[in-house]
Amino acid sequence: MSSTAAVRHGVIPSYLLARLAESGRFPKAAAAARQTLTAGRPPFRARIDLSIDENGDLVAQLSDAPNRTISDAGNTQQLPGAIVRGEDDAPVEDAAVNEAFDGLGATFEMLLAAFGRNSLDDAGAPLDATVHYGVDYDNAFWDGERMVFGDGDGEVFQGFTASLTVIGHELAHGVVQHTANLEYQGQPGALNESIADVFGALTEQYALGQTADQASWLIGAEIFTDAVEGAALRSMIAPGTAYDDDELGKDPQPDHMSGFVRTTEDNGGVHINSGIPNRAFALFARDLGGNAWERAGTVWYRALTGGLSDTATFTEFADATVSAAEAIDRATVAAARRAWTAVGVYEDERVPSAD
Repeated sequence: MSSTAAVRHGVIPSYLLARLAESGRFPKAAAAARQTLTAGRPPFRARIDLSIDENGDLVAQLSDAPNRTISDAGNTQQLPGAIVRGEDDAPVEDAAVNEAFDGLGATFEMLLAAFGRNSLDDAGAPLDATVHYGVDYDNAFWDGERMVFGDGDGEVFQGFTASLTVIGHELAHGVVQHTANLEYQGQPGALNESIADVFGALTEQYALGQTADQASWLIGAEIFTDAVEGAALRSMIAPGTAYDDDELGKDPQPDHMSGFVRTTEDNGGVHINSGIPNRAFALFARDLGGNAWERAGTVWYRALTGGLSDTATFTEFADATVSAAEAIDRATVAAARRAWTAVGVYEDERVPSAD
């Protein structure tokens, strides 16, 4: 299997930064985008849950707990930076530190509650993050070992720690790294990005207690300033509609295989073509109804962790989700086939008969 540990999985795609780098309307943001594009790459814990049983006796149960450490790069590009908050520390005055800490915790809780997964490696791996990376750095990324947050330029992008979907997305690259380890190129790379978006959306929905119908299905809704004509970085339910701005251009994501983009940029369009499996998941979750992290999320998670090839295509992943759905019930199988047909990965639903 190929290694992805050295790959920077940034939430802001290079094509968007390249467009911003040429902006005349946002000079500070243009300079920040150029700088961001050229920048270099940079123990098990448990908690006791107490309850009272039907006899009035105190019951103590051990459960998995996160082990978070937040560091501050001090606007340098030196990692990891100085430790500013650990797992047992109280909140600090720096909002970015606290937002990162809370976001790591929310992602941990979703993985544990939805999938029984103990951190990114399912073995209690520490969750480390660095804030205030670089000067006006326009991205957040997973570097194979930790989450790293820039502060944004203030004209187009603002602090990335405020977006729970961004945090869940980037940490999900760690889950992918420890499971199928999908190579970061072409369709496997687009699946890598899409699965990260799925986990980012599920993290937000779990934290807010939202059903699939209530959710916005937006990724990075908090990272644009008010100067940008756009709702978010991506829309899972409606790829291609997240933003349409004079300087940034229009969201280029397709929502169907008929619009699949063949390009040598963006590692073969990993951030662009991820819109196709993104929409498949959102449609699948809405079709099933209820909480997306339950049946829909379980199917996607089992497909990811069930022996998926690191070079999996959209069709191979779709087949893996259908196989995972078969372990639930026929209605889930049918919903999965409908979703992949709606985005053109399957030519027809091939729904099994009711016999």
